[in-house]
Amino acid sequence: MDKALRELKDEVEKNFTCKVVFDEPLNNHTTWKIGGPAALMIEPDSEESLKHSMAFIKEKELPWFILGRGSNILVSDKGIKGVVIKLGDKLASLKQEGDLISVGAGFSLIKLATIMSKKGYSGLEFAGGIPGSVGGAVFMNAGAHKSDISAILTKAYVLMPNGESGWLSNKELKFAYRSSVLQKNGGICISAEFKLKKGNTAEIRERLQTNKNYRKETQPWKDPCCGSVFRNPLPEHAGRLIEELGLKGYKVGGAQVSEKHANFIVNTGEASAEDILTLIDYIKEQVRIHYGIDLETEVEHIGD
Repeated sequence: MDKALRELKDEVEKNFTCKVVFDEPLNNHTTWKIGGPAALMIEPDSEESLKHSMAFIKEKELPWFILGRGSNILVSDKGIKGVVIKLGDKLASLKQEGDLISVGAGFSLIKLATIMSKKGYSGLEFAGGIPGSVGGAVFMNAGAHKSDISAILTKAYVLMPNGESGWLSNKELKFAYRSSVLQKNGGICISAEFKLKKGNTAEIRERLQTNKNYRKETQPWKDPCCGSVFRNPLPEHAGRLIEELGLKGYKVGGAQVSEKHANFIVNTGEASAEDILTLIDYIKEQVRIHYGIDLETEVEHIGD
């Protein structure tokens, strides 16, 4: 356990009303199945619980990180010395009023897309292959199939590091390709409101299923991975560039460029974070040498 948190152990257990776990292995909480322990993991069970937790973290000046469903992140083999705040099923509410839906940050994006398609509401079909949470999707403006979160989001309820909370409009979130203002100001998405469109249920479900099938056919969905590793250097596509270099199947330790899609790196069983980072650096170097393009990662690297 981290020294600072060890000294606060009694105070932590006294102050937090939600689930508290010390030295929690993060490989159990990431889609890559990689990562050392979190010195402290908490799972807020309400908005008030989250606000109370953040107030304590700020007062004690503890480092912190928000974790959703563990995609698009690479946790260090040494873990995280600070506090990991997991937004999971206890912050996964769903309310609907006509074509407007309000969703908690912990809600699965794929599950949400499936539920709304069955109700005959269109707008989320693009999310059929995105394995993250609503909060994470808002944070990074997740997208696929020529659409993204910014196309349907009206506003998001956000908690700022200073303890203030409130709604931010689509415009205020400053969405861009795989980014939002939350990546710069440290805001935490607690819930989001989406505006969908009523349509033909059969057609909507068919589009969603097509996107799910595309994922299964072209991406290594059965293998531990994080999603796309690199941002597409538009108009080019990272996967195509990597594949043209003959790097499909290339391995470093237990990390391997997927044989199905070159913009995915899979954990073949015993991969370390160091293996992943070494492979990422090698790919970036080869793309820079052969194409003069500096690839940027979609993956967030956290920890020591």
